[in-house]
Amino acid sequence: MKYLSTRGHADRKRFCEILLEGLAPDGGLYLPESYPQVDDATLTKWRSLPYAELAFEVLSLYIDDIPADDLRAICRKTYTEAVFGTKEIVPLRPLENGLYLEALSNGPTLAFKDMAMQLLGNLFEYELARRGEQLNILGATSGDTGSAAEYAMRGKQGVRVFMTSPFGRMSPFQQAQMFSLQDANIHNLAVKGVFDDCQDIVKAVSNDLDFKRQYKIGTVNSINWARLVAQVVYYFAGYFQATKNNSEKVSFTVPSGNFGNVCAGHVARMMGLPIDQLVVATNENDVLDEFFRTGVYRVRGSADTHETSSPSMDISKASNFERFVFDLLGRDGAKTRALFGEQLGKTGQFDLSQDPAFAQARQRYGFSSGKSTHADRLATIKDTFERFGGMIDTHTADGLKVAREHLSAGVPMIVLETALPIKFAATIVEALGREPDRPAKFEGIENLPKRVTVLEADVQAVKAYIVAHCV
Repeated sequence: MKYLSTRGHADRKRFCEILLEGLAPDGGLYLPESYPQVDDATLTKWRSLPYAELAFEVLSLYIDDIPADDLRAICRKTYTEAVFGTKEIVPLRPLENGLYLEALSNGPTLAFKDMAMQLLGNLFEYELARRGEQLNILGATSGDTGSAAEYAMRGKQGVRVFMTSPFGRMSPFQQAQMFSLQDANIHNLAVKGVFDDCQDIVKAVSNDLDFKRQYKIGTVNSINWARLVAQVVYYFAGYFQATKNNSEKVSFTVPSGNFGNVCAGHVARMMGLPIDQLVVATNENDVLDEFFRTGVYRVRGSADTHETSSPSMDISKASNFERFVFDLLGRDGAKTRALFGEQLGKTGQFDLSQDPAFAQARQRYGFSSGKSTHADRLATIKDTFERFGGMIDTHTADGLKVAREHLSAGVPMIVLETALPIKFAATIVEALGREPDRPAKFEGIENLPKRVTVLEADVQAVKAYIVAHCV
């Protein structure tokens, strides 16, 4: 299996090369040269597998430069009941007629990012040990990626983490999860700006090839293909739980900011998983909803990025969107480069509404979208608690609200849960008049000593910090 850049770079690389690299040399994102196809017999064989074995089967289609026995051992080490709380790892919870929640937030940091990040930590440690190398991970988080990465990498040999986050823009619980870590290999950098500023810094550093090579910079954001392909597994797991045979289709609704989670669903669908719709649910930062409705992709500046009660989706530049647009445009690297590498930087938008490919987003690739607001969030949290006796977080509420607008008779709709409610306690109190349940291990976390450095939204400031802390 070889990987190519969405922007047409001539290089073709293998999995373990791009695992440690992040962005391609031309600033593009890596995708496989083609998507492996899964037939009916394979789906039938996979249907009864435990999650760790299913992960091995899916990942082995994309990873052929790690011996099979080693990859299987990594999957078994990662996906355990002890780490994820249940034997199923991602159990489905039925709500009303054909509507399900897929529980993805039972890992160490109570967010779906653990599903991929725990695997990534083990892959990094394995590959770095095999090479005898070190890696400095530079990341950006709007809330959950940061803690998931830090908990996955803390104490790992050969790895340092430099995690940028928007200063003051995460929930108190999210900040406490990250900033209370005292591990020497974990560095928290609170940037005076919004998430998109953090993401721009990560991309700028990754695009400085000399700096990247000298300081061995890697990434854990969903621009890293390894993270995205790990997420493909739970689409298969959700499908198998919601259906009895392979002739049935399902739809998924995915709360989305950076487009990584739903892009994994796109990959699963391209492999042959019988997915009907992939529904993108946004909050008030509705860049993606606007695109799927109009064909116009219009990024917002920091001043126009709303601060909402589903803060992990307060994103106006969806970095993984480039992967889908590359497929949408017939895998035309030059055209993708012109849109993402040139036009977005100049005008802040591009318009595919008149391109024949745009109609394919819905017709061929199954995408649709919707938007949820703070009032919707509160109403959905309250309704779910009163009717089903369960608490959901604000992002999952966005997903449920939008999912109900896209139900089709006879087609199960699976909403991907994104986090546990405790991470967004203030909004839960506003909706329900009571505090959300808190796992015992996180009691008093907000009162622990904090270890964080506040920086200006400046690429050079972040580079200087990395240089000073690499030795």
